Amino acid sequence: MTIKFSDVVVGQELPALDLTFTRADLVAYAHASGDLNPIHQDEEFAKSVGLPDVIAHGMLTMGRAIQVVTNWVGDPTAVIDYSVRMTRPVVVPDTAVGSVVRFTGKVAQINDDGTIQVELGAIFGDVKVLGLAKATVRLAQ
Repeated sequence: MTIKFSDVVVGQELPALDLTFTRADLVAYAHASGDLNPIHQDEEFAKSVGLPDVIAHGMLTMGRAIQVVTNWVGDPTAVIDYSVRMTRPVVVPDTAVGSVVRFTGKVAQINDDGTIQVELGAIFGDVKVLGLAKATVRLAQ
């Protein structure tokens, strides 16, 4: 079902997503993106530069966060602008379980030009990993 502009109200919460990051995800993303920085794959290297363990790619985290919006609107092309600031890393231990991040969204503003601004959240454990995360969406009237 596709959400219509007339169905949206300020403060409306989007269905949250709990998404898992595993070491296998990081390897696959590294090869797909070309980002082979060892902080994303080499535990010893990550710790040598002061990180607690291997961390997820910021762009992978950002890409997963927008799924809250695209799942809700039912049309990824409805997203016309998207920005975030990385505030904390998602640490990914070498376990079968990996790390779970909860992604949330909330309608923050309905604009006169027919677009909607959605504020996004990303929580890993008790830590906010994205700041100033927002997407602008144009929905069918």
